[in-house]
Amino acid sequence: MILQSAPAAPPTTAPPAPTFKRRRRKPTLHRTLSRVLIMLIVIVQVYPLAWLFLTSLRTEQDFATGDPFALPSSLTWENYARAFETGDLWRNILNSFIVTMGANILIVLLGMMAAYAIQVLGFRWSRFVRGLFLIGIIVPVQIALVPLFIDYASINLLDTYLSMIIPLAGFALPMSIYLFSSFFEYIPRETYEAASLDGAGPYRIFGLITLPLSVNTVVTVVLVNSIFIWNDFIFANTFVLSEELKTIPLGLQNYIGAMGKVDWTATFAAVCVTITPLLLVFLVLNKAMIQGLESGATKG
Repeated sequence: MILQSAPAAPPTTAPPAPTFKRRRRKPTLHRTLSRVLIMLIVIVQVYPLAWLFLTSLRTEQDFATGDPFALPSSLTWENYARAFETGDLWRNILNSFIVTMGANILIVLLGMMAAYAIQVLGFRWSRFVRGLFLIGIIVPVQIALVPLFIDYASINLLDTYLSMIIPLAGFALPMSIYLFSSFFEYIPRETYEAASLDGAGPYRIFGLITLPLSVNTVVTVVLVNSIFIWNDFIFANTFVLSEELKTIPLGLQNYIGAMGKVDWTATFAAVCVTITPLLLVFLVLNKAMIQGLESGATKG
């Protein structure tokens, strides 16, 4: 008997995989306006810096006879050498750095401890005390110049670093206390209760829990205050009497010559040198802010 084999089944071919075409989102009016607004903001922020740097490289004759907003016809680094010869830039930068660091240290320590006592520890009339601090935001600095000058003269504090650091830190404390106390609201109360059950006191809780979790707020406070402290003119001009303690805003006055003549190209070169440390600090603290946000307390 001959067995016939069954016919082989025809090979089956898998159906082609469906291809998905990525849809291109149609530009909407809102998205277009947002992009245009962002581009305008970038131009407004970047253009002055680019113009300042290019102008600092122009020759004095080119700037005086040509269009000040045109591109330079020739570039030179002599303006930077003349800027250091005309004024004592290194000393001005050092003085501004000392004043900025000293004021920020006071602002962070005093502001954080005050917010910790008001928001975390709590006491009677704590909300009233917080309101008193917030009133200091609307107090203008000009009304304190004459009383501070008289007090500094009576205690021989004029023409010192402290004469600038103390008022700068004092007028920045209200906003700093507000920022710190607002952040402390997001730290869970269970964290403090668990630390208290483990035998930690208020000082230990502040140093081991509150301070590490507040890195992002510390960086924010330092960034905001450094702009105004670095560029402060009114306190430095009132309380500084000698050339040795002049900060950057006062040092730029040295570029005004006889009969009001200003060496503009050297002045722009000096401004470029003086804003460079502040820009570098912003770049470094920007990374620290990201790290602080990643290691901060979770809301809940």
